[in-house]
Amino acid sequence: MAMVMAAIFIIDSATSYEVAASVFYTVVILTAARILSRRALMVLAGICVTITLLSFSITTQGDYRAGLINMTISVIAILITAYLVLKMEAARAAAHDAQARLLRIARVKSLEGLTTSIAHELNQPLAAIVTSGNACQRWLAQDPANLDKARQALERILADANRASDIIARVRSLTKGEPSQRVAFAFNDAAQEIIALSQQEMARASIVLTVDLSPDLPLALADRVQVQQVMGNLILNAIEASVAVPVSRRAIRITSARQDAMIVFSVCDAGVGLAAGVHEHLFEAFWTTKAQGIGVGLSISRAIIEANGGDICAQSNENGGALFRFSLPTTDKEQA
Repeated sequence: MAMVMAAIFIIDSATSYEVAASVFYTVVILTAARILSRRALMVLAGICVTITLLSFSITTQGDYRAGLINMTISVIAILITAYLVLKMEAARAAAHDAQARLLRIARVKSLEGLTTSIAHELNQPLAAIVTSGNACQRWLAQDPANLDKARQALERILADANRASDIIARVRSLTKGEPSQRVAFAFNDAAQEIIALSQQEMARASIVLTVDLSPDLPLALADRVQVQQVMGNLILNAIEASVAVPVSRRAIRITSARQDAMIVFSVCDAGVGLAAGVHEHLFEAFWTTKAQGIGVGLSISRAIIEANGGDICAQSNENGGALFRFSLPTTDKEQA
């Protein structure tokens, strides 16, 4: 940088007044802005102005008036360049500080989102545990006690407790951005487990359930627990949408099918349906159409399905209600 400044000084001093070589000191200031501190940059600008004046004083060739104008323009250009560079550096420092504050806020929001997500996803297994616990009490209260039924209820409680533990682990890994634990599993068996947990709630709400699971599905290749979270969330949403319409209309259809090398799972209801203009927001975080909703279920579902290599979508039914569908890769696709 000193060599460049020396070269500019020599050229500016050796040439006539009409040649404003000193204006190139602005390039030196712009280059130095990346490596010098604020105070050092001010000192450099002062040096550039000083040697510009010195160069003008020792120049002897050309039109003096033109040289005076060029020297004035060069000094002004140096000062303006230094001022703008200092302002840019101040703005960059402020942007870094703002970014640091945003990162701290994002960490806090991530913790809030994690707590909300876990609470939302744990509702299903905890509700199933309560239901099985009440059933166990009833079997034990009989005279004589029905120990076989009570034992089955206890087994369901243990299974749901383990599922709740798995959900916590999976949601935490999902929020950390860790890859899903993809394994090959029988998709229909996983779906039947979730459907069985929901059947009592559907019966209580007088919802007609139709299940059509294709028998010739290949093994799904995804995180089984995460996929069951999505299934349970879609079925729960369908139940909530169905109870808002007359009993005669309450119906849910659950299907699975093979589509090329993918498995497609769908939940179709005849409930209140999707209002116009909501499709683009359905899977956004903290956006909901429910009065008591928090808007995380579908956003989590989309994150899970996409993390497992699939896709999820929603559409309105012609006769009312909504259809939610997601796809997952299979071992056939992996082999392909």
